[in-house]
Amino acid sequence: MKPFPKTLSDKLEQRLQNNSLRKLPEATALIDFSSNDYLGFAKSEAIFEATHQFLLERDCKTNGATGSRLLSGNHPLYEEAEAFIAEFHQAESALIFNSGYDANVGFFSAVPQRGDVILYDELIHASIRDGIQLSHAKAYRFAHNDLDDLQDKMVKFKNEATTVYVVIESVYSMDGDSPNLEVLTELCEQQECYLVVDEAHALGVFGRKGEGLIQSLQLQNKVFARIMTFGKGLGCHGAAILGSLALQSYLVNFSRSFVYTTGLSPHAVATIVTAYRYLAENPSAITDLTDNITAFNQEKLLLGLKPLFVYSKSAIQCAIIPGNERVKTIAAALQEKSFDVKPILSPTVPEGQERLRFCLHRYNTTAEITAVLQEFSRLVLGY
Repeated sequence: MKPFPKTLSDKLEQRLQNNSLRKLPEATALIDFSSNDYLGFAKSEAIFEATHQFLLERDCKTNGATGSRLLSGNHPLYEEAEAFIAEFHQAESALIFNSGYDANVGFFSAVPQRGDVILYDELIHASIRDGIQLSHAKAYRFAHNDLDDLQDKMVKFKNEATTVYVVIESVYSMDGDSPNLEVLTELCEQQECYLVVDEAHALGVFGRKGEGLIQSLQLQNKVFARIMTFGKGLGCHGAAILGSLALQSYLVNFSRSFVYTTGLSPHAVATIVTAYRYLAENPSAITDLTDNITAFNQEKLLLGLKPLFVYSKSAIQCAIIPGNERVKTIAAALQEKSFDVKPILSPTVPEGQERLRFCLHRYNTTAEITAVLQEFSRLVLGY
């Protein structure tokens, strides 16, 4: 075997020295405060059985898509799934991608053109950043959730650009917070900008039917595109871009991560439809999660922990613990007490913004929430 290139080994060594070297974790039986399975759908036997029945009813016994959707892979379940998703989200169209990463890379590498400008929140997800890097448009970041900074940049660039795209997340994955969406959509309308919203961590969490923040605020008609990711609240895999029929046609023609990849298997698409149906038919799942988010926020207030946490009403609750070594030590101590809480290290977040990321779920008990925060309080506050 050829020796590993020194340039690459040096980069690994640098990560090791910074205490930021990533490793794949082993499966554990710890109490889950780390996964994105907010509603417990990934573990749902009811959804598993319903998906199997869904396939049997359609006499679908195919294991794979057999090719890209533009060749042989556009099996009939896709049409049914996309029609259901579009109706659920009150959109003209839905186009399924293989993952949220594929959707974001495919959208941002294809839609913004040379001469356009992309204004993106400085804490936007890595998948969006990667897509922007593949775009021919110019891109500028604005301060996190700072609409004054955004407006200044809108005014600065709108006369220089053919089109201005504004890119945000409705719930930020590493903070759990949200922008003022009502003001933001109004601002985009005033400045004639095209708003793109990643709703990965809002689907299944916000709205009466878990439809996400944009739709729960009745703002869907003011947004150019929404990206819905299914690997979080829906507990399965894949993503969809919601928008106009013209946008769907454009993506089918020009989005490389859509055109040049094998489609999802019929089973994967059937799971998406089944999970959506289960979401629509079981509002108690969302209520249970909301109750746990409220309980977590109340408990951290009682314990005097609120100043450590980023403000959030979502299922993502982050306590800022600067320093990779310190945050890893506290996470390890919590794990020794059977709580699966993960540290988020730099460079995933900026240096000095390292954090513990508590993910809440429908299936966490009030006793578990109280216990994990009491242990966390003992570790960081000494009582």
